[in-house]
Amino acid sequence: MATVEQQVLSTTEQLNLSSPLKVGDVELRTRNIMSAMTRNRSLPVNVPNDANVEYYTQRAEGGAGLIVTEGVLVSPQGTTWPHAPGLWSKEQTEGWKRVTSSVHEAGGKIFAQLWHVGRIAHNDMPEQKKSGKPVPGPSPLAARGGEGHYARYGVPKEDGHSIPAPLNDPRAVIEEFKVAGANAKEAGFDGVEIHSANGYLINQFLDNTSNRRTDEWGGSPENRARFGLEVARALVDIWGPGRVGVKISPAGGYNDMGMTLEDTLSTYNYYIKELLALDIAYITIGRYRENTDVEYDGKKRATPHDVLEAYGPLFKHAEARTTTKLFINGGLNPAEANELIGSGKIDAAVF
Repeated sequence: MATVEQQVLSTTEQLNLSSPLKVGDVELRTRNIMSAMTRNRSLPVNVPNDANVEYYTQRAEGGAGLIVTEGVLVSPQGTTWPHAPGLWSKEQTEGWKRVTSSVHEAGGKIFAQLWHVGRIAHNDMPEQKKSGKPVPGPSPLAARGGEGHYARYGVPKEDGHSIPAPLNDPRAVIEEFKVAGANAKEAGFDGVEIHSANGYLINQFLDNTSNRRTDEWGGSPENRARFGLEVARALVDIWGPGRVGVKISPAGGYNDMGMTLEDTLSTYNYYIKELLALDIAYITIGRYRENTDVEYDGKKRATPHDVLEAYGPLFKHAEARTTTKLFINGGLNPAEANELIGSGKIDAAVF
């Protein structure tokens, strides 16, 4: 039987946002992907409710090819989004079942974006206290820029993000991702996306300005990528490669991320090549955006570069031998997205 892509290619010369796409094991009705957008509506205590069901059902009815959920916490964390949903408990899993069932009834497909914020948290936030653990990170280096973010929850407004406690054994957090991944499967999702972008925990391990470790989890690009790759392998074991995606943001900036261009290119070329070797469903690459590039001490934090030019060829190279699809996110409009899809530079656009 012909795939949806083959059926479309037989009737039209140029693909666009409205063209179907097979991503791993999942058939999408369009190449218009709904980006993960953090919300604060899962009351009480990180459990999806009627508001979540309505929100995602509306997006499925609107025709999104694939919905990627807001960041779904893999464990209790002292984030600035205390009512973000989680996936570590049975109650949360049951709440998500209502969401996925409704999305599927509307003809949609939905992936859960699995999220650990790492050092972008505060030790005095209620959920961090309940966890019984300090805010974690690769190294004891606080992210700049968090002052006032926690004030509405009773934390002194002059406080920023907490100095993280270095993870003695990152495998403990990999286990949290595994539990959340298994719960996502139980909840009826079509797959999972690993959030390794935007300055959160996996990104913190990748970046040598937040990861100063000297053990197997730090130092070289290979060691700094180890944590994210082990998370990916763990979720591939649960889901199979065709239902796992990964989001990255090589240009950095947001949440105090960014390396030299040389370090950025060497790190992300290695990370992407290793993810392609797993033959996962897709990789979403976030483009540099000036409006999320923060300034510290009079200097912009990000490392601007053309991510499509830098990393796009990795997906097409003969040595890759991969079916992994390339998605691009950040500052797109429909006209540009159609041009990039039609020219074969990307497979889908994330809005």
